[in-house]
Amino acid sequence: MKALPIFLLAFLLTTLCHAQLPDGSSLSFTTTPATSSSRVSITDPGNHVWTLQWSSNLVDWFDVESLKVHNGRLTRQLTHAPSTTQLFYRTSYSAAQQALISSTTATALVFPGSPYDYTPTLPNSFLVNPISQQDNMTVANTTTDAGAKLGRVLFYDKRLSINFTISCASCHQPEHGFSDPRQFSVGFAGGLTGRNSMGLTNARWYQRRSFFWDERAATLEDQVLLPIQNEVEMGMTLPALEARLNAEPYYTDLFNQTFGTSTITSTLIARALAQFVRSIISTQSKFDIGLTNGFSNFTAEENQGRQIFNGAGNCNACHGTDNFVPGGGPPTNNGLENPYVDKGIGAISGRTQDEGLFKVGSLRNIELTAPYMHDGRFATLEQVVEFYNSGVVAHPNLAPQLRNGGPNGPPRRLNLTTAQKAALVAFMKTLTDTSVTTDAKFSDPFNYGD
Repeated sequence: MKALPIFLLAFLLTTLCHAQLPDGSSLSFTTTPATSSSRVSITDPGNHVWTLQWSSNLVDWFDVESLKVHNGRLTRQLTHAPSTTQLFYRTSYSAAQQALISSTTATALVFPGSPYDYTPTLPNSFLVNPISQQDNMTVANTTTDAGAKLGRVLFYDKRLSINFTISCASCHQPEHGFSDPRQFSVGFAGGLTGRNSMGLTNARWYQRRSFFWDERAATLEDQVLLPIQNEVEMGMTLPALEARLNAEPYYTDLFNQTFGTSTITSTLIARALAQFVRSIISTQSKFDIGLTNGFSNFTAEENQGRQIFNGAGNCNACHGTDNFVPGGGPPTNNGLENPYVDKGIGAISGRTQDEGLFKVGSLRNIELTAPYMHDGRFATLEQVVEFYNSGVVAHPNLAPQLRNGGPNGPPRRLNLTTAQKAALVAFMKTLTDTSVTTDAKFSDPFNYGD
């Protein structure tokens, strides 16, 4: 393929485009005359090499540098002498250029000089029952710094989708508690998932060890591979994924560092991804600080909400322990509707008694993970509280915790005042821990240029 140029007259803000770009690619130039600078931005799902050149007359061209796109996008800031009066840039793409730069660990990724610590010291309460028995990390796949580091790269890499457009982080965004702010997530071809994306904070602790709303994955290692193969979400096959990653130098390097082999298999991919997810641990929320000082750091409203949560509201019946997840009890029907449009576990088992049963997730970072419920029907925590206050629907499988007068009684009505409902929301917000959502060790590690 011959070079496909894009031209920029930097200080006249004129862009002349004459290009047929690779599928899904786009190029743009912006200029800031006041600072004598320009910026080239490349969107390129195919992760190609592009050559950047300059000219003062559109005849004589000089190479500036070759630019390698590593994970779908790249930007480069260009600074000019203030005296420059006329300057053109172009970026060209051709098949012959593709061997100029490869995606090595050094070029594709940005790691700190000292490795991140993915195995922090846990609070004492996490090391004893009931929380210790909720730990789903196994001896066969204990989290290590090297394993979580590799898992972090995989988590953000769009190579895991068939058309290089979707990563795990597309639907599990750190700033949203590693969940998706959309009601349903968007897959590689624009299709929508059937359920809302669950938050990942403290996913390491769930005594039943199973994952997804309907618990169809027996372990986290099983779970992480299923979205990759899902026909809506990422559209890959495991053999295709293995072949794709084995062709990337940075992956053969990282897998060798982590597992002692440069041969990449889906089993090792699952182990690394699971190690990273289990390393997303929250222990620094306002609630955690409160545990150490008798909650003297809480406002009166937050303490009132805590008392309702553990008392009249009976919320801790399903969201117990300092991780706010159930013990070994079964998934529950929380009376969202009757009949259920989405039957949950019942859709898998075919049993009437399983209809409307869904996994109970942790409330850690719940403030950040809106919308709520398996179908994302509630936009705010206030709506969630009002549902449990007055809106639980009668259903044959409704959880006993949500009934009055025993296992066959009618749905409970909390009859909370406006102030009490606000207090309950205020308490749940004390579970927010932005030290997790903003920690660099959980961020995108790819090199995007500037």
